[in-house]
Amino acid sequence: MNTPDAQRPRSEPFRRAALVLLSLLVGLGLLELGLRAATWSWLFAWPNFVLDARKVLSERDTGRTAHDGRLGYVPRDGYTAAGITIGANGLRDTGPAPAPAPANARAPILAVGDSFTFGEEVGDGETWPSDLQRLTGRRVLNGGVSGYGFDQIVLRAEALAPLYRPEAIVVAFIADDIRRTEMRRLWSADKPYFDLEGDGLRLRNVPVPPRAPARETLSFWQKTLGYSFAFDFILRRLDQLHDWYGDHIRVHPRGTGERISCLLTARLAELQRSSGARLLVVAEYDPVVWDDPSFAAEQRRLTAGLLACAGKNGLATLDTYEAMAATPRPRDLYVLWHMNAAGNALIARLVADALGLKGP
Repeated sequence: MNTPDAQRPRSEPFRRAALVLLSLLVGLGLLELGLRAATWSWLFAWPNFVLDARKVLSERDTGRTAHDGRLGYVPRDGYTAAGITIGANGLRDTGPAPAPAPANARAPILAVGDSFTFGEEVGDGETWPSDLQRLTGRRVLNGGVSGYGFDQIVLRAEALAPLYRPEAIVVAFIADDIRRTEMRRLWSADKPYFDLEGDGLRLRNVPVPPRAPARETLSFWQKTLGYSFAFDFILRRLDQLHDWYGDHIRVHPRGTGERISCLLTARLAELQRSSGARLLVVAEYDPVVWDDPSFAAEQRRLTAGLLACAGKNGLATLDTYEAMAATPRPRDLYVLWHMNAAGNALIARLVADALGLKGP
């Protein structure tokens, strides 16, 4: 029979572990209160920071986008805000139709892409599709949609081309759009995605389910640590809030998007054949490329791979990197994360030259 004295040594490690855990919890609690006291405004307010961020995103996107069973979402017809006007079929306004008169007008140019094509952070008249319209004298349709992956961009081109029978289709992307093809959900919005199947692709998650309520998308840790000001403070300093706040669901391993995007250029080639429109695949770049050499090298590798696939499938391509790098300060071509008016004007000139289109 064991005596209390015999049991005591075995229980000692557990008591020490409990003491360490208690000390850690007390320390974290004091850190939490100390940081909140330093800012004062958060000392008596204890919201879930992740939930609040997702609610703001949901309210903004629900107002300016509409659910779409094939694409996930599209800009909402008739939506207006400061500098943003959305018309029929979710196309952003590019200004008055240029001469000649509509009865004699040539077929339009269709531009599809992500937020760089849509023109986040600038007004309707400062997007590159608007500039392209002024440069060429051709009607340009801005079918860009913020947050799209390359898969959604291709599906958007396939949806709009039969409606407008364009003379040319400009398919623009940034390297991150390739990564987005690996996802089933991005920024709380479900999306279509493609599975690799043999030598081809199979479309999945269509019809796309509507956006889930923000509270239902939180993980256990976001439901608990989401209330911590200290945790939020640390992640903010480490620049890790993007994934903490973001609601993303991955369905493919990292790197799979390169293969998927390459195969999607074959669909674009088929669209070129079936529609009779000339296709131009255009690579744009986010601003971090000009700040971080290692990031730039990876983005250029991804971009070059996709452009090579497009070229092999008979599509014209345009890489805007060298022209941007030749400017005195490429970083001056951006507002915060997207092109400013000068940057978009440069992209439009490059696209016009690549299409061989001159002014009216």
